Amino acid sequence: MKAYLVSLALGLLVGVIYAMFNVRSPAPPIIALVGLLGILAGEQIPPLVRQGFNLNPTSTSWLHEQVKPHMFGELPKCTSQQQAARAASELPRHG
Repeated sequence: MKAYLVSLALGLLVGVIYAMFNVRSPAPPIIALVGLLGILAGEQIPPLVRQGFNLNPTSTSWLHEQVKPHMFGELPKCTSQQQAARAASELPRHG
């Protein structure tokens, strides 16, 4: 959400700068933006309809559907508090 607010604020700032220099915005006219909004809304309809007709119970965990194998293989794991403390003490100190 924060990224959207920053994007909106920067867009407003650029709009003010354009107005100060009497420059027309290169953005498409409002009718094109409304069309883009329609496209975005339309993309959401098929999954919504599919979910409505799906009689199987939905997954309640994102773990099985969203998490993919790590690109560098399996990440190292600590098996105990003692190993975690030892690993943390071996990290180089920046100071």
